[in-house]
Amino acid sequence: MIAGQPHVVIIGGGFAGLWAVRGLASAPVRITLVDRGNHHLFQPLLYQVATAGLSAPDIAAPLRHILRAQRNVEVRMATVTGIDANAKRIELDDGTALDFDSLLLASGATHAYFGNDHWAEHAPGLKTLDDALDLRRKLLLAFERAEAATDPAEREAWLHFAIVGGGPTGVELAGTLAEIARHTLKDEFRNIDPAQARVRLIEAGPRVLAAFPEDLSAKAKRQLEKLGVDVALGTPVKEINADGYRLGDTFVPAKTVVWAAGVAASPLGAMLGAPLDRAGRVQVQPDLSVPGHPDIFVAGDLTALTQANDKPVPGVAPAAKQMGRLVAHNIRARLSGGKTNAFAYKDYGNLATIGRMAAVVDLGKIRFSGVLAWWFWLVMHVFFLIGFRNRLVVLLNWWWAYWSYQRAARIILGRDEKTR
Repeated sequence: MIAGQPHVVIIGGGFAGLWAVRGLASAPVRITLVDRGNHHLFQPLLYQVATAGLSAPDIAAPLRHILRAQRNVEVRMATVTGIDANAKRIELDDGTALDFDSLLLASGATHAYFGNDHWAEHAPGLKTLDDALDLRRKLLLAFERAEAATDPAEREAWLHFAIVGGGPTGVELAGTLAEIARHTLKDEFRNIDPAQARVRLIEAGPRVLAAFPEDLSAKAKRQLEKLGVDVALGTPVKEINADGYRLGDTFVPAKTVVWAAGVAASPLGAMLGAPLDRAGRVQVQPDLSVPGHPDIFVAGDLTALTQANDKPVPGVAPAAKQMGRLVAHNIRARLSGGKTNAFAYKDYGNLATIGRMAAVVDLGKIRFSGVLAWWFWLVMHVFFLIGFRNRLVVLLNWWWAYWSYQRAARIILGRDEKTR
């Protein structure tokens, strides 16, 4: 990197941040990529780590390794503690500060409990690798606790798994959990029958996969029920504690509740002093810049932007990648005195897998489900993984799981209060 070149700071090594860095590879700038972790995460497969189908390194790659050949970028593993938009400076948790000429904030989203943040202790969400590893441990331990329980009511509570939220993450978790209980763990326990585990998917709205057409939502529901998932629609959860959850007026004993019902924007967005929507996302200009700060951009899940059809841009990986590429173009344009472009989301469709040989695909005019949809989902997810090694390992793991019903990462790590 050459001193004196414009300094571009990018916060977040997710899809938006990484694609922006790559888009600036040949630009006469020096880039600092700041992220709390040292890796880029392929979030669409995070549930596979949580359900022991894949290991953490299978869906993640070190940022330094990904960017090793791009000489104009420096990676900093740090947490941003402050942003001064007027002074063009960010502060880091190690006490240092970075001045910038252009800034991209792409720090993503976190869990949203709709004013019930105290539920988080008993209903973990799924956004990071740490979340996935913690959840995997929680799910696998539930069967162990049930095996050791002597009281029938306690055993039933350990074998009740509730997933709150009927979007893609909730649907994929519910379907996979049902398969684990009915196939993967078959004949492995002596005091319980894992197939008797109850997996319930709870959605406050009228249907699962609300972003999909109604016919595909109905097919997804039928496929879930075929796997043995109890799908509860139209009633919100009113309470979650260590003993279970309240659905409507009924309290249901359950030791494992998973939250997949909503997301909130990263708190870093509020540091910009820009207008926010109700979810805390930054209301950006059409070119993804912040009002009043043309050299500061926001991309990914932190962005509140409406499309030409009056629908919000969805918080999905393709949208984040497209935003990252556009921000790279617009930073180049700003620095050269050119004109920036407005963001126009290209919707290539939606995919969701329900379980073994079952998925739904919406490509606009083309919709299909079942076995063909499952193969399409598999190919697309392997294709978009970063790194040949990750693609190969994921393919091998899925091939083995398909033929054997076994899941390769069923090791319980760590200790809890009961085992100390």
